[in-house]
Amino acid sequence: MITVLHVSDLHFGTPAVPEQIDAIEAMIQERRFDVVAVSGDVSQRARAGELLRARAVRRAAQRGSRTIVVPGNHDVKWWRAPVGLGKRAALYAGYRRYVSPELEPTLHVPGATFVGLNTAHGVMPYTLTWNVRDIGVVGALGCAQIERARAAFEASPPDDLRVIVMHHNPLKGELSQRHGLVNTKRALGAFADLGVDLVLCGHDHQEAIHYVEHTRRGTVVSTAGTVSNRSRGGRPSSVNIITLAPTRIDVATLIWAGHENTFIPGPVRSFTR
Repeated sequence: MITVLHVSDLHFGTPAVPEQIDAIEAMIQERRFDVVAVSGDVSQRARAGELLRARAVRRAAQRGSRTIVVPGNHDVKWWRAPVGLGKRAALYAGYRRYVSPELEPTLHVPGATFVGLNTAHGVMPYTLTWNVRDIGVVGALGCAQIERARAAFEASPPDDLRVIVMHHNPLKGELSQRHGLVNTKRALGAFADLGVDLVLCGHDHQEAIHYVEHTRRGTVVSTAGTVSNRSRGGRPSSVNIITLAPTRIDVATLIWAGHENTFIPGPVRSFTR
């Protein structure tokens, strides 16, 4: 049995809500999750102070849990190399210095392999769409990234649950009616081919739990809501707690209750593996 705390979109900076961060840090120390997964947007403007605060949260979590974190679009200084004009390394320099040197980390725990994929590439030709709102916001996955995930999973025990951690949501948000990726169908097809059991993502600022059926076996998609004042549609902030068992995946959403100053139980969904 593996317990995972899945949080996303903390947006350290002006949008952050200190009481919510305090409650998450207390939850991590009390419950001692096996894994704490953060699926991007730890900052609002990729400023040093914001990223340092994210590092402090991660270090606190590491005292009792394994951690995995990937960058989101707000953690990338896309203006340093728009459409590839400039040094690409500059996009991630702050994130790498203060949060993690790895953009695509891999984490192994007994019974599961977590592979981080960086979907936040800034403003590149392959992330441009006809929607102006997508500039610097939309994400993408490349073939080389998929093959790297394949190699990591194939090097793991055959019975391991396969988990992808990335920022952008591959499925359309209920309120936003937007996909986070420019190549959603390709990404979901690749996950099916890889036999991915679970995807941990965020970006949409609305919590959601989906099940994608395909020919080999289904993939559960846990979209964590934001932990900030930027929730979509005025919804409360939320986090997801996931329990991984050899034959089952349970996803429970915890909702912020301001009057109680804590996260309280919300919807729970269970899936047979």
